[in-house]
Amino acid sequence: MADETLTLSLDSGDVVIKLRPDLAPNHVARIKELAGEGFYDGVKFHRVIPGFMAQGGCPNGTGMGGSSKPNLAQEFNAEPHVRGVCSMARTNDPNTANSQFFICFDDATFLDRQYTVWGQVTSGMEHIDALPKGEPPANPGVIRKATVA
Repeated sequence: MADETLTLSLDSGDVVIKLRPDLAPNHVARIKELAGEGFYDGVKFHRVIPGFMAQGGCPNGTGMGGSSKPNLAQEFNAEPHVRGVCSMARTNDPNTANSQFFICFDDATFLDRQYTVWGQVTSGMEHIDALPKGEPPANPGVIRKATVA
């Protein structure tokens, strides 16, 4: 289980993420389930803030949507929000993570223990760096396919 990876295929290349079920077993299970169902295929990075993070996982590309599955209870952990960390987006209610996630461009340790870290980019971070910027970007980057190995 510990060596499972999520690959996000973008137009510029593949982003490989090491899943961390040791930190957030329910969130990793949700990501794997959604990826396996093809939920993330064609989904945009709708919020990309330079020096902060790239957010995706909203089926309608607005940041207001999620999957039809129930929201997840938080699994906050001590893993720091640093470059390449993958964490779940949520509303002000800590127990509202569903399908949206973000990948940190840089240290964002002010988010520590307030958002659920579930993975770490191990290769392809340059493709996240290259995503079109904006909230939302004029021409957003798209996850062409998400696969779990």
